Parts: sequence; C-alpha cells; structure tokens
Amino acid sequence: MTIISGKKREKIDRLAELAAREEERGVSLWQDAFRRLRRNPAAIVGAVILAIFVLVAVVGPFFVPYGPTDTIGIREGVVRVGQGLIPGHSAEHWLGYDHQGRDVFSRMVVGARQTLLVGVVATMIGLAIGALIGGVAGAAAGLGGRWGRWIDTTLMRFIDMLLALPSLLLAVSIAALLGPSLTTVMIAVGMVSVPVFARLLRGSMIVQSNSDYVLAATSLGVRKSKIALAHVLPNSLAPVIVQATLTLATAIIEAAALSFLGLGNPDSATPEWGVMLADAQQWIGIRPALAIYPAVAIIITALGFTLLGEAMREALDPKLRK
Repeated sequence: MTIISGKKREKIDRLAELAAREEERGVSLWQDAFRRLRRNPAAIVGAVILAIFVLVAVVGPFFVPYGPTDTIGIREGVVRVGQGLIPGHSAEHWLGYDHQGRDVFSRMVVGARQTLLVGVVATMIGLAIGALIGGVAGAAAGLGGRWGRWIDTTLMRFIDMLLALPSLLLAVSIAALLGPSLTTVMIAVGMVSVPVFARLLRGSMIVQSNSDYVLAATSLGVRKSKIALAHVLPNSLAPVIVQATLTLATAIIEAAALSFLGLGNPDSATPEWGVMLADAQQWIGIRPALAIYPAVAIIITALGFTLLGEAMREALDPKLRK
C-alpha cells in the first residue's frame, strides 16, 4: 500500500481545486476553438505559410535589392530577347531576369503585396455586401410576418440569380463591363463571393432564431429587431468568418485567372503574381521558370488559407470536431 506524504497530499488537493475552478469557469467558443487549432497540424502549417506570406508582403518591398521596374538586365546587356537570351539565376539575381531585364526576385516580393491586397479587398467586398443581404434576409425571416417573408424571398431570389451563373463566367462578365484594371479584378472577384456569404449568414441566423435564448427573450417582451441585431447576428458570425478565410484562397486564384485572361492590370510594370503569370506565357519556351515562380507562389498561398480555413471550420463546428 502506497503512503502519500502530507506535502504531496496538499499539492494534489491544490491541483484538484484548480482543475475544478477551471471547469466551473469554462471557456468561450473562440477559446475552445483556439485550443483545438493549436493541436491541429494542418492549422499550424497553414498559419506558418500565411505568416510568411504576410511578412513578405508587408515588410519585403522595403528590402528588395532592385526596383520592380528597373530594367537592369537590358542595361547590363545580359538580356537579349530577340536572340532568345534570358539568363537564369545568379549570385546577384536569385531568380534571374524576366523578358524585360527586371529582377524576378524583387518583382515576386513586391507582387506579394499586390496579391494580398487583391485577395483581402475582394474578400471584404464580398463579405460586406453578402453580410448585408444575408443579415437583412435572415433578420426578416426570423421576424416573421408577411413583410418579413416578402423581404426574405425577394433578396434570396436575387442571390439565386447570381448563383445560377458560373463564378468564373460572372467574374469575367463584370470585369469585361468595367474594363481591365486592378480595381476591376477586386470588384469582380468580390461579387462572385457575395452569394456564398449571403446564404451562409441567412441560414445561420435562421438556425439561431430557433434557439432557446431567442424564445426566452421574446417571452420577456424584448423587441424582435433588438434580438436579431444584438443577439442573433453576433452568434451567427462564426461560420461567416471561417468562410472569409476560405474565400481568400479562391479570391487569389480567381484574381490570377482574370489577370491571366488579360482582364487585370494592363500595366505589366506593376508586379502582381497573376499579371506576371500572364506575361510569362509568351516566353515559356525560352524560360519556363518565369511562369513557375508565380504559379508556385499562388498555389502555396492558397494552400495556406485553405488549411487554416478548414481547420477553423472543424474547430468551430461541433459536428466536425474530432
């Protein structure tokens, strides 16, 4: 029989008391999700990729060795496109030159900022418009009544019209109407994600409207508009935030696709990974690395957003928790 000393017994009792207090205090949904994310290898990998991407995009352009528009290769006479001569990497130029003699490494670093800007702004446009439509429709459906059902039905039929069009076709149509520019790409990609955010927030708000706390607040005489704005809407935002993380990945890919089709920034002097990929297609027989570098960067960045977004959805959704 094992005999426990007095000091050990006091230590065990103290640890048990702390554990009981922790259990009584409990944790919020986001705290519990963060704990799960820290134990998820996919989330860690995605977070590391995104941290490196954001660091390069924000800080990198201040430390590039050459300007993104500096045609140093032509001045030095080492780039002669007419003769099919575009040298590869060297000690001074880690990724070599492009077809105009510009340093590819410097353009990749500066282009990361433009790519991040396009993805974030496009996602924010889709999130703002989609959350507005979905929030109004969800609140109207939760309020009930003839006017509430009419507002919800009208808004959702508009969203169904957007969903009926393929996303890339819708983005190309908007970009073609507005004309090629970086702003056009942001608007076109943002509008594509509007239906996803709208339907997701509306569905989440309808589910929350059937919760016990809504029934209790209604029984106490709280106005339905206040319940929808102060309680139902905040509790419905978790899946929308997760979707925003996933949408960032698709926004970067779709923006690159529009730039590849010639609907992005017409000025190729402004480095952006999608524009760089489009410019490289005519030189792919001479120097295929010009297309490989931006393509790999786009794939890795989109993978980081996807891994983190899927891990967040698994951590926040009780049905998907392991």
